[in-house]
Amino acid sequence: MTTLFAQQALLPDGWARDVRVEIGADGRIGAVARDSAPGGQRLDILLPAPANLHSHAFQRAMAGLTEARGPDPRDSFWTWRQLMFRFLDRLTPEDVQAIAAFVQMQMLEAGYACNVEFHYLHHRPGGAPYADLAEMVARIAAAAEQSGIGLTLLPVLYQQGGCDGRALGAGQVRFGNDPDRFARLMEGTRAALAGLPADTVPGVAPHSLRAVTPEGLAAAVALGDGPIHMHLAEQVAEVEEVQAAHGARPVRWLLDHAPVDPRWCLIHCTQMVPDETLALAATGAVAGLCPITESSLGDGIFDGVRWLGAGGAFGVGSDSNIRIALTEELRTLEYSQRLRDRSRAALARPGRSTGRVLFEGAARGGAQAAGRDSGAIAPGCWADLLALDGGAVDLVGRQGDTALDAWIFAGDDRAVAEVWSAGRHLVRGGRHRARAAITAAYLRTLQGLRDAL
Repeated sequence: MTTLFAQQALLPDGWARDVRVEIGADGRIGAVARDSAPGGQRLDILLPAPANLHSHAFQRAMAGLTEARGPDPRDSFWTWRQLMFRFLDRLTPEDVQAIAAFVQMQMLEAGYACNVEFHYLHHRPGGAPYADLAEMVARIAAAAEQSGIGLTLLPVLYQQGGCDGRALGAGQVRFGNDPDRFARLMEGTRAALAGLPADTVPGVAPHSLRAVTPEGLAAAVALGDGPIHMHLAEQVAEVEEVQAAHGARPVRWLLDHAPVDPRWCLIHCTQMVPDETLALAATGAVAGLCPITESSLGDGIFDGVRWLGAGGAFGVGSDSNIRIALTEELRTLEYSQRLRDRSRAALARPGRSTGRVLFEGAARGGAQAAGRDSGAIAPGCWADLLALDGGAVDLVGRQGDTALDAWIFAGDDRAVAEVWSAGRHLVRGGRHRARAAITAAYLRTLQGLRDAL
């Protein structure tokens, strides 16, 4: 048993002082006691560690390479996408493993305890499957074994190049599967994950309404009882294409044709109109928000005020991984609402500060989206925990909600001192236990990619 003692901790019913947390050998929280005598490892501020609910790990190696303007004078998501396709055509399974381990290490050092990987890079360059259909899945699993992070792995079904059923383009063929081969890929995924810890979760991800047929969507949903993730209503051009092909906007079509419920996580949703926002929130599905990437790609602003007002669940993810920063995702989400509405403290609630609403929402929603028993410091939950350094300049003397606000809006992820994932103590003093080896492998991979490109 591991014992932690925190001067202050955020529990499900609010802040508490002198909190003793016991972690069992199974990686779950065994007991939580307030007003306890000191004992065990002493911590300043203890929080539930959220899940990073949306990641394309391989894109981390592209960070900083797509900021020059393309041939189109009005650069957009679609020109960025072409650059991404050219880049990924160079990646080997060894590259993907090294990049994923580095991404997971950075997630842990930022305060995330779980990586929800939206995994669509399946095949060889040119589209031929590897001898083991789940080769790339196994590489993500191997990275998680090295980093120790909790893993929810979502193989992606990607069938077509658009709603008109056109064939996959040259940059997409490494993603492609029909429903039958995807079902075999899911079998291989479960086998590849079998050797990972008990907190590992498989799920499915029909990529988007552009990339799957209605029949493919139904087949993917039927493949398991885990999380279901899908890109939805991210871009204006996507909304227009879906409406032209299916006679309805993406959110409305999905609600009318799929059993959307709390198992689902819909990614981005930056192009919803008010009635869609309210209807989707009512399903209990999670809005998977990636504010840094959405800002980078010019996706638009999620209607967070209306969503939270309707009781909608949300979490955050690092998506393209150009910058892996938990506090910055939360801060950007709030600031986008302020800029749009010319307001302040847009997501705060009576008795709960902006930082508290953001952090608790991300912890709960991320756990739901990951299919993971976490998101709270409570008996029976996985011990997904992060401790902040109360001696960090912006946190000295701060208590309760004010400490969260100071960390999210004035500080940064350097205040993260310790992180546990399902009881595995992976970050100590702000550094991942395998940082040197993981970083060295990543740098070797980057050098190889630079030479190839």
